Amino acid sequence: MSRRAACRLPLATPGLRVGLFGGSFNPAHGAHRAASLLALHRLRLDRVWWLVTPGNPLKNNSDLPGFEERVAFARAVARHPRIDVTAFEADHGVRYSYETVRLLTRRLPRVRFVWIMGADNLARFHLWQRWREIADLVPIAVVDRMGDSLAATASRAAQALGRHRIEESDAPLLATLSPPAWVFLHGLKSPVSSTQIRAARGAAARFSAP
Repeated sequence: MSRRAACRLPLATPGLRVGLFGGSFNPAHGAHRAASLLALHRLRLDRVWWLVTPGNPLKNNSDLPGFEERVAFARAVARHPRIDVTAFEADHGVRYSYETVRLLTRRLPRVRFVWIMGADNLARFHLWQRWREIADLVPIAVVDRMGDSLAATASRAAQALGRHRIEESDAPLLATLSPPAWVFLHGLKSPVSSTQIRAARGAAARFSAP
């Protein structure tokens, strides 16, 4: 895949409800897709954008494949007409999610963006660069993950934003609310993670080596 194709920003019209699902997608897998479909349905979104990052500032990126390769694989995994995959951050020198959200909300002020994250990320959200300002820019949807529910809802960020949490029954309204606002979505308990997949691939390679 060419850099230009990988970095193309999806089209968005005023009033569109768009979920932003960021990550290194190393590799993309079925749980990413399942979380996106859950968000599309429960939040009444029009589209979900997978934002394939150049690299996670909180992780070691030394063995990270190029974003073109990760975008191509993510598109093959997504296989859905309402999921768009882009690495546009690479063309804008963006390193942090705050910069991404600020750029998109300024460039497309009439699009109703929602930030989507797994419960494991909410547990570490307070470590993100300018995390409070992310919450002030866009509503947030947290998707449950196996083993992460209690740590996520008891986390520093969840406690700090506690009064802005809405009832799960009101999830369809999230995209229309002024931030800060967030919801915890239950119903998805996939144990699959990119880390586990990479570990399994590494073990298989070591086992098959002569």
